[in-house]
Amino acid sequence: MCAACGVPTHVPVWDLAEGTGQEGGDGLGQATPAKFAALRSRSCRPYLGGAALSMMADNIEHVITYWVLWQRFHSSALTGFEVISHWLPFLLLSPYFGALADRHDCRRLIQGAQLLFMAVSVSWGVLFATGALRIWNACVLLILHGMAGALWAPAEQLMLEDFVGPADLPSAIRLNSTARSLGILCGPVVGSALLLGLGPVKGIFCNVAFYVPLTVLMARTKYTGHVRHGVTARARIGVVGAVRVFREVARDRVLVAMILLAGLGAFFIGAAMQTVMPAMAGDVGTSRAGLAYGVLLFANGLGGVLGGLLLEGTGWLKMSVRAALWSTAVYGVSTVAFAFSHSLALSAPLLVIGGVANLAALSITQTVVQLLAPREKRGQVVGVYGVGANGMKVGSGLTVGMFGAVVGLRWSLGLSAAAMCAGTAVVACYLAIGIRRARRESVQAQNVVT
Repeated sequence: MCAACGVPTHVPVWDLAEGTGQEGGDGLGQATPAKFAALRSRSCRPYLGGAALSMMADNIEHVITYWVLWQRFHSSALTGFEVISHWLPFLLLSPYFGALADRHDCRRLIQGAQLLFMAVSVSWGVLFATGALRIWNACVLLILHGMAGALWAPAEQLMLEDFVGPADLPSAIRLNSTARSLGILCGPVVGSALLLGLGPVKGIFCNVAFYVPLTVLMARTKYTGHVRHGVTARARIGVVGAVRVFREVARDRVLVAMILLAGLGAFFIGAAMQTVMPAMAGDVGTSRAGLAYGVLLFANGLGGVLGGLLLEGTGWLKMSVRAALWSTAVYGVSTVAFAFSHSLALSAPLLVIGGVANLAALSITQTVVQLLAPREKRGQVVGVYGVGANGMKVGSGLTVGMFGAVVGLRWSLGLSAAAMCAGTAVVACYLAIGIRRARRESVQAQNVVT
């Protein structure tokens, strides 16, 4: 075992999770799964559909509530808080919610998250209907909505592995990311239809129904997130326990690298891509800014859906650390090119390419983290990953948004994406150092034996 990398020294770090010959373990050395392997699970198939509907409902709520809040208050500060409140719970609470997933029935945690989503939607509807909406209760509901998403995430990852097992986990994570991307793609369309067709009150009440299928499914499945492996230890919950998990993760270079790669994309680009779309749409060589805006939004969402289907159906990209590095780099480079593109014909394909690369990077890093994490603390390690992949999106408001007020949105997005590329190169060097140390220790150990 390499002290620097935290993996057996005979496993090449670059090819980790490709089936490189690691024996035993949690599936890292198993053969490449069949195409769409997770769909063979009768429990995973309906979960993916329910997750897509729930993610669509999440985005429908954004469409309706953000519109109403802007029409009611015209507050730029509240607009900024909408983004921060959504991702701050991931940043602060993901390790804690991961610990809950380690020690409790994940079905109940997912149901709790869905019920919290529904309660928030109903509360919005009541406030809209009665005219009692104030900034303070809007802020409370925005925070609760973000907490529901943070509670759902670690439990979901443990359920996916329980559904399909370690061998097909890459397929499950990839297809789940695709399902979520489909929900994100459809959410604004359905949300706009509900807002225009039914109005904000009836629309937000109708949105509650989209959370129901996943809630009911969790009451009908036998899987708990712990059926295959059980609960091997009672995870400690609290600040001390969270800090301890961070320290343990820091000893493993591969885990650190995967979390850093996810965090780089979240911090430097993250949720800011949608916020810059209106400005980009007005400067892409067309007189119809509204049409351009719709095309760019659709291209941005299409990349995630198309990427998942292509990667799952073709097997072009191996589940490896090397692939995670290249995918992150492509995401950064395509975003730099998009930032300085003034042509709709070029900008839209660049967004699709970036969406494919981003989905590939996130699905690979998520899978490697989940397979390498210690069994008894898997939920907590997934929670730490959530801090990077989701919580760090809070920072994109600074790197792109506020910096954009100084240098312009195109420059801020381009420079932020370039910084992400530079960070990816640093992570690659960090892993290369680990490889050299692992090889040196292996040679020294062999010399001692001989």
